[in-house]
Amino acid sequence: MITNAISKIIKYDFKNTQLLNEALTHPSVLSKDNNNFNYERLEFLGDAVLNLVISEMLFNIFPYDTEGNLAKKKTALVCGTKLVEIAQSINLGIFIIMSDGERSCGGANNSNNLENALEALIGAIYLDGGLKAAKDFIFLFWKNSATHMKVPPQDAKTILQEWAQSKGFPAPSYHIINKSGPDHNPCFTVEVRINSHETLHATGHNKKLAEQKAASLMLAKINYKIK
Repeated sequence: MITNAISKIIKYDFKNTQLLNEALTHPSVLSKDNNNFNYERLEFLGDAVLNLVISEMLFNIFPYDTEGNLAKKKTALVCGTKLVEIAQSINLGIFIIMSDGERSCGGANNSNNLENALEALIGAIYLDGGLKAAKDFIFLFWKNSATHMKVPPQDAKTILQEWAQSKGFPAPSYHIINKSGPDHNPCFTVEVRINSHETLHATGHNKKLAEQKAASLMLAKINYKIK
């Protein structure tokens, strides 16, 4: 059974397996009784729980870090790339329930689907077992990465903003110029503009990812080397 298989991997047994089913159901699956029976609502909750637990974890692990350094570390630990890495480490994609069409298009390996399902799983664990259960799950898969963060990670948006400030330029501006695709698998095109430099565009499965990609392109344009 899927429930037993995933429970062994995540080290948590659900009392209410319906919550687990909801967390693993992709929006492409339409329910006759409830069109909201998919992971989107639990994803919303799980995102909030993850941010809270990671914030507390970093606060305790790094008692002498500044607020700015803690924020950079948290950003790195809750970003899409990290979520996908953890989702892949537990083979979450094979457990996601989705339509045949979505699966045939690579839905089980789609980064956006993996991010959303992992956050939904956290939300489901929180509702089923409370904050302690959610903490145990998050500590199991995130603590090692958090503990070994010696230096605050450098993200492209932060670097670009610091570069702009060092030159006396206003902060870079980001604007969504296009959104395409279905609601459960959108594609955002973001434009970045900084001072007199030409605008550059980048796409991503969410706004944050598209902005980071656009910032990276701008840094390459100005020949900035990320350390």
